[in-house]
Amino acid sequence: MRKIRKIRRIRPRMIIAFLIFNVVFDVVLAPFIIFWGPFEASKTLAVGSVLSSRHPQVVEAFLSEQEISEIVNKYNNTDSASNGPIRRTVSEASAGITLEDIKGKAFKGKVMLIKDPKRIKVAVTKELEVTGERVSDFVKDTGAIAGINGGGFYDPNGAGNGAFPDGLTVHNGEIVHNNVGNKSTDIVAFDKEGNLIVGQITADDVKKKNIQEAVSFLPTLIQDGKRGEFQDSRWGVAPRTAIGQKADGTIILVVIDGRQATWSWGAKMSDLYNLFKEYDAVNAANLDGGSSTELYYNGKVINKLWNWAGERYLPTAIVVMPE
Repeated sequence: MRKIRKIRRIRPRMIIAFLIFNVVFDVVLAPFIIFWGPFEASKTLAVGSVLSSRHPQVVEAFLSEQEISEIVNKYNNTDSASNGPIRRTVSEASAGITLEDIKGKAFKGKVMLIKDPKRIKVAVTKELEVTGERVSDFVKDTGAIAGINGGGFYDPNGAGNGAFPDGLTVHNGEIVHNNVGNKSTDIVAFDKEGNLIVGQITADDVKKKNIQEAVSFLPTLIQDGKRGEFQDSRWGVAPRTAIGQKADGTIILVVIDGRQATWSWGAKMSDLYNLFKEYDAVNAANLDGGSSTELYYNGKVINKLWNWAGERYLPTAIVVMPE
């Protein structure tokens, strides 16, 4: 008599366990494929993106200093128009502000032009060293009409709530936070005349240069008409926020969306540099980007945030005051 083969029933628990195993396996295997695999473009992008994040040690765990240096130097494209021509479309113009949509080969974003540079202020969280605020909160609290995320920040307590601005932070001519002493730090600042100051300064320079508003971040993209020192591979491709100024004083605020494959990959530093050249900037600097990148205007966020949780909590923002 022929035995009837018993069909094993697949339980939902087995399917879930199988899926979890595959996810964990892929996550564990992915860094080895990226950093040790044959795909040079992916490796370069990953090296630059991770080195500019809060966890550069991830790259250092897979690659030697010499290998990292070779990748950085080999794929440095800071002089090339690496993302092709930039398309500009005016979407709004009123009250001394012009808003434009921009599109490169691999990125999309917004540019806001402000005719009067004295309308630009730094907003600082009300609970400094306790918790940060969203850009929308900064705009509402100050009575501004627009705002972008500001300088960098650090997280000594592991809370991740944007309470501690990094470097020098200046508001209304006074240093409100300083964790670098009198050491040189990269600055994005405005003096009494509304001139944008980029590059390195010390705390003592704040009074000497009549600096009224300032946050810290890097790199400098253009200083006095000359290209700053930066390397694409050190920064990778990411969402970006940046600021510049024309010779006539006009302020240029830039936000570029990123890490959204069907919308916008993001920009390299050379893309930002070329964009500011397109807008005739004489000074320009990169600001904090990634999941912080945001432009808030007329009561809403007008770019596409990468952060799935929405607006990030930050220690500083750069806001545009009414005329």
